[in-house]
Amino acid sequence: MVSKRRSAAAALLVAAALSLPGTAHAAGWTQVSNTVDVSCAGLTYRPAADWFLPAGTAKGLVYLQHGFSRSNGNMADLAEHYAAAGFVVFAPTLPSADIFGCTVSNLGNNAPFLNNVATWLGQASSPTGALARSYANALSRAGRPATALPTSYVIAGHSAGGEVASYVANRLRTNYPAQFARVRLVQLLDPVKSFLGSNMDTALAGLNLTSTPIYAISSPPYTANSNASGTVELTEDVHRAFLGVRLTTGSHCDAEGASTDGLCTVLNGTPQPGNVTALQTFAVAWASDAVDGTTTPTYYPGGAYYQSLLTGGVTQTLSGS
Repeated sequence: MVSKRRSAAAALLVAAALSLPGTAHAAGWTQVSNTVDVSCAGLTYRPAADWFLPAGTAKGLVYLQHGFSRSNGNMADLAEHYAAAGFVVFAPTLPSADIFGCTVSNLGNNAPFLNNVATWLGQASSPTGALARSYANALSRAGRPATALPTSYVIAGHSAGGEVASYVANRLRTNYPAQFARVRLVQLLDPVKSFLGSNMDTALAGLNLTSTPIYAISSPPYTANSNASGTVELTEDVHRAFLGVRLTTGSHCDAEGASTDGLCTVLNGTPQPGNVTALQTFAVAWASDAVDGTTTPTYYPGGAYYQSLLTGGVTQTLSGS
């Protein structure tokens, strides 16, 4: 009886939280929390989703995926920076453990689940698609007028979420080519390859066949990022002169910034403010350039900001073999 009462109370708390209006911030963007439908083993899951809505007309959509044992709340700091730059940000929470294998990291075979996750963007142009319905709900809660989802996409992921990001992008390439044409950038934030399966290497090999930019912002190899397994996979599979940067004193928690917590920092070290600033600066600048079709020289090799970090020993350049 006690457990039933606690479950009922928890359900009421969730329902109450999801009925709250959006939270507006001084910079003009608004955060809304709701859910998004996704299929898993014939069932419909409704994971939590955070939407960050910019002040004016959105320049693009960022799908921002957290890592293993983390949640969308841990990506809030970076999401806020994207939103302040004019992006709609969609940040869902995917399970880290699930009896049916519907998980963010591959613990057996999560490919069928990730195929369903990819339908969020694959069917994004349909108003009846799960992503469009979640977005419409977020706009309504924020008191915003109904608008269609932006049609330029950045797919970003941290840690195991980096593997998800690459997998989803490649799934769009093979199964939803019209939607893949809208992907402007795949952004990998200290990506980690799953111990099992070949999701990441297969995805990156497929993306290597395209001209879609793939940029990483990584930390050095150590236990927390499986000896930089995702970054190694990227530089081996994608044969391009520029694939992003490594923060030479980086922490695996850098992408979470101010929204990280002790579970991350006790194992991986507390992020240094300078590294967090560099990561957020590059992430937002590269995403903005990708959707705007521009190149802002200062954020790339040879540019003033980029070179100041390089010569100062803050970063190293990543390139493909």
